[in-house]
Amino acid sequence: MDYAQDASLHGRAAHLEGRQVPVSQQLAARRHPPVRAVQDLQAQAGGTGVCGRQHPPGWTRGCVQRRRAEVPAGALGGEDRCRVQCYEYPTCEDVVRVPREEIAYVTCTYRETCVDQPDFLATVDLNPRSPCYGQVIHRLPMPNLKDELHFSGWSAGCTCLDTVAAKRNKLILPGLISSRIYVVDVGSQCRAPKLWKTIEPVDVFWKCNKGHLSVVHSLPNGDILISNMGDPSGNAKGGFVVLDGETLEVKGNWENECEVPLSGYDFWYQPRHNVLISTAGLVPKCAGRGFDPNDLKKGVFGRHLNVWNLSCRSLTQCFDLGEDSLPLSVKFLHNPDAAEGYVSCALSGVVYRFYKCERENWAVEEVIRIPAKEVTGWIMPKMPAFTVELLISKDDRYLYLSNWLHGDIRQYELCKTCKPRLVGQVFVGGSILRGGPVAVCRDEELKCQPEPLVVKCKRVYGGPSKMQLSVDGKRLYVTNSFYSSWDKQFYPNLVKEGSVMLQLDVDTEQGGLTVNKNFLVDFGKEPNGPCLARVIRFPSGDSSSDIRA
Repeated sequence: MDYAQDASLHGRAAHLEGRQVPVSQQLAARRHPPVRAVQDLQAQAGGTGVCGRQHPPGWTRGCVQRRRAEVPAGALGGEDRCRVQCYEYPTCEDVVRVPREEIAYVTCTYRETCVDQPDFLATVDLNPRSPCYGQVIHRLPMPNLKDELHFSGWSAGCTCLDTVAAKRNKLILPGLISSRIYVVDVGSQCRAPKLWKTIEPVDVFWKCNKGHLSVVHSLPNGDILISNMGDPSGNAKGGFVVLDGETLEVKGNWENECEVPLSGYDFWYQPRHNVLISTAGLVPKCAGRGFDPNDLKKGVFGRHLNVWNLSCRSLTQCFDLGEDSLPLSVKFLHNPDAAEGYVSCALSGVVYRFYKCERENWAVEEVIRIPAKEVTGWIMPKMPAFTVELLISKDDRYLYLSNWLHGDIRQYELCKTCKPRLVGQVFVGGSILRGGPVAVCRDEELKCQPEPLVVKCKRVYGGPSKMQLSVDGKRLYVTNSFYSSWDKQFYPNLVKEGSVMLQLDVDTEQGGLTVNKNFLVDFGKEPNGPCLARVIRFPSGDSSSDIRA
């Protein structure tokens, strides 16, 4: 593939400073101020926040850097902050010492499939020498119906690589719809996990006034943090629920009471910089009925990136990434000293790099833009990429994006973190396949619509959604279900035929992605009927669980 256009896009020297949204303005007025230029970050220290409290000097306006017309090299001179703030980190030596993944735990749901069965945790054999390679070898059904298991996370994960494997014995499964939390024992029998504990929704509702739980990470102190998308009624409400690291009981809310963001979804933190960064999601009760273009410009889709003081649990900065941008996935670089990371916006198709700048403040800049495609036969005249997942390899060399609607997975080289370079791309489904109901009228990237994917005689429906990368970076696993009501709307054949789990071979030297045609986990052949598969976890370690302290 010719990547000249993409390289030209990311080579532009484009640095316009934008306005950070004060938290008090978010919470009180719930209005979304436009991006404005500011001249000097250092002049914006201090200020009064929510509840009349004075913010520390770290509270400032951020900067959102957007593209503008291409300018000659060197035209910006000393103002080129991208070149100043771009880091090149050494590769972690620990990465190659972790053994290859032999099993995976995959969350599966039957919600919206017309199969009246509970969600379950599937154990998949990933050992190429095993006679059960690529098969589901165990299923742990949940005791309730329609939980919508979406994410999963470990009860321990903020530590060094040489000790994390011994502590990874409990898997936390929050229900996106039910707000129920399951704790699964994977330490006693890793190939046949058992349900260890169930936390009922009423505990979460009464102690936290939260619901619609999503991403799970363990904290440096051993407690477990779970982000939420809404309140018990399905209205938008961000924040975090804390579980005790030993008893796994609900302790309460993590954030200060008067600093609850408008919405929430994903988060990541960096202990050495005392920072946690979270994204905005969708309004649960609106998202549950499917995607409606009439919801655009009505505040249904999130637009903010939130910066938190990790130790004080206070919201210090908030970046407005644009109306209906929908920032979902966020990751720091894995190097524990790295003061930068990336956030992907599903509807705008933009990936922003956030980084630490002067006076302990943070800034963001646009580094990748995936253009929408002009189409007919679809719900809107322009189809966004809808980037669901963003992953970074453990050695911080590559960044991966899954575009659920366009159907491709992209690999970017991070030799210069401020200018990711597209080096690999492969289509594994999507809505623009040749012979489908959608016709592409104008495409800034492709000359023709991609062909459908068939692996081991199985036609792959749906689009790439959740990904997991092996620790050595050589194998990328992907499932193709995003959210049951949206699956049913955009990919009815996916609901009918069931999800698949694919493996992509990764060229870690030159870059490049290739579908492994000898690997396919077919969730359409489940004993209780086709199901939808989501998040993948490896007990031996992966690229989206461990946060090094």
